[in-house]
Amino acid sequence: MDRAVEVKSIYEELGVPAVVNATGTKTRIGGSRIRSEAIDAMKRAGDSFVRISDLQAEASERIAEVTGAEAGYVTSGASAGLLLSAAAALAGRDVHRMDLLPETTGFADEIVMPRTHRTGYDHAFRAAGATIVDVGTNDRHLGTGATNVEPWEIDRAITDETAAVGYVQKPYTEPPLEVVAEIAHDHGVPVIVDAAAELPPAENLTRFVEEGADLVVFSGGKAIRGPQTTGIVAGRRDLIESIALQHLDMHAAHDVWNPPETLIDSDRLGCVPRQGIGRSMKVGKEELVGIIVALEAFLEEDHAANARAWRRDADRIADELAAVDGFQTHVTDGNDVAVAPEVVVRVDPSETGVSATELVRALHDENPRVFVGTDRLDEGILTINPMCLDDEEAEYVVGRISDHVESAS
Repeated sequence: MDRAVEVKSIYEELGVPAVVNATGTKTRIGGSRIRSEAIDAMKRAGDSFVRISDLQAEASERIAEVTGAEAGYVTSGASAGLLLSAAAALAGRDVHRMDLLPETTGFADEIVMPRTHRTGYDHAFRAAGATIVDVGTNDRHLGTGATNVEPWEIDRAITDETAAVGYVQKPYTEPPLEVVAEIAHDHGVPVIVDAAAELPPAENLTRFVEEGADLVVFSGGKAIRGPQTTGIVAGRRDLIESIALQHLDMHAAHDVWNPPETLIDSDRLGCVPRQGIGRSMKVGKEELVGIIVALEAFLEEDHAANARAWRRDADRIADELAAVDGFQTHVTDGNDVAVAPEVVVRVDPSETGVSATELVRALHDENPRVFVGTDRLDEGILTINPMCLDDEEAEYVVGRISDHVESAS
């Protein structure tokens, strides 16, 4: 396999094992493969200088154009986008509140979320100073036909202390975003949507704004294939302005501070804010250029062709692994949590001589390491996602899995 074995990678030169990525666009192993055109643009960006606020203003207009939002912003990843979105909801355009965050005494600081939308990623909301108020139950999992959360529960949870409603977009989340947005807007509070991994389809770039999101956050380092340390926020102009004010370098003399008008209304402010809560999450000129170029390429891509290729690869991998004694395989349709079809491999230790967990550990210990999906190890299942595999790497993964089973049986 040329990339992972025959050609020495930069990681091997540094003494660090490379990874063959059969699990998809996971941050812990570097996200996705950045587009070559984005890399080229980043190299060019590194050779000269630009006012970052000017570049963010240009990015804002481009993001607005492709999402249908009033404005946009580039953050240092989707999690930073969530934190800054929460900060914008908490502080608005009040520079005094911006200066206080994450201290929120004296102003609304609650973010209402359906309980089944809660994830470890909502730590970003709490890091901004928000208190999360979750509503609903887990009753849907009882199999009685009951839902996890009803619209009235969200409605009753919104009070004078509510700064926003948080919503995580997944195929299984409820109530529908349009319903939640209508409730929130009746109370005059914004809705923040975590759609970090909801691309493709490309239509999702506009979908959530159309359904009422006031701020929606996408990852720039997954399917868009921009720099891993980028995220995109799209939404209301006033909230994007608040994000910019709390993120950009604000060490400037008032008399010479002249930010781009399309991003910041400095006349209305009448002052230069202090360094904001997002200052430690800066985005470099190289990353900004990289995500702008990658987003353009993503929009021009033939996503239907990608989906067909992923399905073809997944079917081939599933067929090859089905020949291994003790494996049962099938391919998902790619519309669940993962956007690409995945190979589901059920491991029967009585036949393979190795459990799914033991097999994953062995693959992790190799050089190069092989990473497969591990979300269902408790069921004796591992998964293979073809999104970040080329043909040779796919064959390598199948070969290494087969070899481990052969040596264990």
